[in-house]
Amino acid sequence: MTDDAIALVTEFCAAFGNGKKPDEIVEYFTADAVYHNIPVDPAVGHDAILALLNMFMAAIDRLEFQVRNIAATGNTVMTERLDVFHLPNGKIELPVMGTFEVKDGKIAAWRDYFDLNQYMSQLQGAS
Repeated sequence: MTDDAIALVTEFCAAFGNGKKPDEIVEYFTADAVYHNIPVDPAVGHDAILALLNMFMAAIDRLEFQVRNIAATGNTVMTERLDVFHLPNGKIELPVMGTFEVKDGKIAAWRDYFDLNQYMSQLQGAS
């Protein structure tokens, strides 16, 4: 399953940079999936994940996940990424470590670990 899990997560990460919309991205998740940006509360289920994706993607022109490293054991995939948020007045580059749990060909859990202060300070500079 490791190769399939890596392929799914790689495709998922590329979907952001390829212009997929939140309603298309949410289809990568199981119905009861958990999406947790560790500094904030988790979103559980398609509706909550879609609402969160819509919220943060509405404020940007484009989001790009640049995967630096990817590794898996069983159904767990870890990514080291640079997430690039393209804004109307600049961009934010945020180093992120992400963990994905894959179940039946879909993402059952996605946890991202990053420094929220680093994001916020760059956001203020891009205004």
